[in-house]
Amino acid sequence: METMTVERVISAPIEEVFAWLTTTTHYMRSPLVLRCRLTRRGESAPYGVGAVRSHLWLIGWFRERITHYDPPHATEYVVERSLPPSRHELGRMTFTEVDGGTQVRWTTRAEIPVPLLGALLTRRLARPVITRTFRNILDAAETALAQHPSRKRA
Repeated sequence: METMTVERVISAPIEEVFAWLTTTTHYMRSPLVLRCRLTRRGESAPYGVGAVRSHLWLIGWFRERITHYDPPHATEYVVERSLPPSRHELGRMTFTEVDGGTQVRWTTRAEIPVPLLGALLTRRLARPVITRTFRNILDAAETALAQHPSRKRA
């Protein structure tokens, strides 16, 4: 398994950052994400525990289930199915208030299950695309939240 982590400070309040990043339809603002939709609402919130979301990225299709939801501090998910097939142990976003905004730490632990070549394919192919996509999504969050009316200069 390969662990991939991307971190970023987003210049917005923690509640806004959490809400934006847990609403995965926003991910389509990344050029590497083609489609995202909520296919089943969560128990306590649309993207809460039990929610199922479907993502189509340039590298494949993923069906994810939310396993932990603690607004505005953390959310976790697992990829239940994917094409091409992958093994996934963890997806986690944590949110921490810091000077200047919210520190986001996005971690996933996954691999491409191909005998003999899986680790190499994961490291050389999947890791760069996944981390770049995470960065693009965080960039989109920063852009969208910086334009929020409460932070515009008069």
